[in-house]
Amino acid sequence: MPSTPPPPSGPDSRRSRFAEKLLPGGTEPDPRFTLANERTFLAWIRTSLALLAGGIAVEAFTTDVFPEPIRRGLAVLLLLLGMLLSAGSAVRWLRVEASLRSNRPLPLPLIGPLLAAGCAVAAAVVIAVVVLA
Repeated sequence: MPSTPPPPSGPDSRRSRFAEKLLPGGTEPDPRFTLANERTFLAWIRTSLALLAGGIAVEAFTTDVFPEPIRRGLAVLLLLLGMLLSAGSAVRWLRVEASLRSNRPLPLPLIGPLLAAGCAVAAAVVIAVVVLA
């Protein structure tokens, strides 16, 4: 098991005022954990961008495939999921980083079930339209 390096010390180890305001207190975690948290945040952001692009694509390119109310509803659902996921990923990143700094258990990820439920609803709408067409 690799040993954890000691936290940095000295005048160059001070955090900015913005960082102190956003994540007050605690100790500097192992950089590997902070970077892993950041990679997870970026993965959620990529997923939210894909949902936003999907919502735009549904509205722009499926006029012949779906009736107007279903097309609009599906596009809005995908856009809302993308928006909620991007906001939720930022909140999740902060909560995990705060947990790492205070040596507490990691918070329960709530954006995963939200994303799964929203995508399941979108898939059910598409399936219903395809089966009923």
